[in-house]
Amino acid sequence: MLNWNQIQTGLNRRTFLNNTGVGLGAAALGSLLNGENLSAAKKQTAAGGLPGLPHIAPKAKRVIFLCMAGGPTHLETFDYKPKLAEMDGKPFPVSFTQGQPIAQLQGKELKCQGPLTKFRKYGRNGQEISDFLPWTAKIADEICIIRSMVTEQINHDPAHTFLNTGTVISGRPSMGSWITYGLGSETEELPGFVVLTSVGGRNPQPIASRQWGTGFLPSRYQGVQFNSTGDPVNYLKNPAGISNSQQKQLIETVQKLDQIRNERVTNPEIDTRIAAYEMAFKMQTSVPELMDLSGETRQTLEMYGAEPGSGSYANNCLLARRLAERGSRFIHLYHRGWDHHGDLVRYMNTCCGLTDKPTWALINDLKQRGMLDETLVIWGGEFGRTPMFQGKGGAGRDHHIKGFSMWMAGGGIKGGITYGETDELGYNSVENIVHVRDLHATMLHLLGINHHQFSVEFQGLDTRLTGVEEAHVIDQILT
Repeated sequence: MLNWNQIQTGLNRRTFLNNTGVGLGAAALGSLLNGENLSAAKKQTAAGGLPGLPHIAPKAKRVIFLCMAGGPTHLETFDYKPKLAEMDGKPFPVSFTQGQPIAQLQGKELKCQGPLTKFRKYGRNGQEISDFLPWTAKIADEICIIRSMVTEQINHDPAHTFLNTGTVISGRPSMGSWITYGLGSETEELPGFVVLTSVGGRNPQPIASRQWGTGFLPSRYQGVQFNSTGDPVNYLKNPAGISNSQQKQLIETVQKLDQIRNERVTNPEIDTRIAAYEMAFKMQTSVPELMDLSGETRQTLEMYGAEPGSGSYANNCLLARRLAERGSRFIHLYHRGWDHHGDLVRYMNTCCGLTDKPTWALINDLKQRGMLDETLVIWGGEFGRTPMFQGKGGAGRDHHIKGFSMWMAGGGIKGGITYGETDELGYNSVENIVHVRDLHATMLHLLGINHHQFSVEFQGLDTRLTGVEEAHVIDQILT
């Protein structure tokens, strides 16, 4: 029999579990002590996704999205503009900007800002890459540079929301949630959708957890953020003072209460919560093993520049490869620090110094292990930067949505090519324009999903990641 203190502990614990629904590591011990009660949960956590998916043979099994949060400048990375260099310091033509949304430069005198570094040609097709990215230059033949990206939101949070969910409306499912909902995961030991963050550079903008939320999809498909330092996942350990036997009694009671409740209401979120118990227990052993880099060779650690326990972007790139090996479906890395309104050269050196070599190492490592062909890697931010000068402690650039650069590699992408163009000043995308929705459609296509046929009814509408407006697969960049 449980005494009053034990019952009170159980009730408090029950309230915590009911309110969180995620981060249920301690509760999951019951799956080891009393596994027969979790047969239904096993069905919920099994890989497989929706019936009928994939629609076509996939070229990629997973996605690693390298998000340079803050908006890296295309004009100092992948889009060299000789005309802009020629016009450095001169008034920016009004014909480009009249009636156009500009962030902090709105209503101010606009002057051309020429490129702040040199560009060189690399690879068999002469990909133009700036001197800020010497390591990315080494993988010129692996990447497809898209120079004609456009988006719809000019400030950070709504732009991230649009990039991640295909809409500016908060609370919609993120792309990682859509993909794991549709395709499931290749692992039952780790989350199918994992988020890793790092910081370094100018003005690191906050990233809200709703950027990897599930919206109206079942909450089991939400991204799980792994902490950079300390415990990798919150609440993964047993509470202090709780023994295994006490935990077993509590879990048995919680499971019975959930099952009784679900018999009455048939709520899929209760099934999700029960399934989370088992996943969280498995994570108690799989996550520490994942985060332990001691088994990596010295050469591998040096290749990435990784330092165990540092929480760096280099560590996160190595963890991304380890997650990919273990079957996670969508791995989203955010590096915060690319908001370069001023002192751009200094902070580009900082950001590129932290991210350039690890990004090269990730591509190189995946290729060496035979994994790049089945892993789609995407690099880019929520928008680009203006061709106009902004000075806050040295030359910088404002937010820009009309033309910017990203790149893709692996998983069905043609390497060594450049797709799309901006105009001679790098302001408007003018050739082979790629909207964020087109990026989403292409990503889904490479995973074997027809974006037209992948929807969920919500508020009376067939809602899709690619929205109601037409999105196009970028066939020209596919193998």
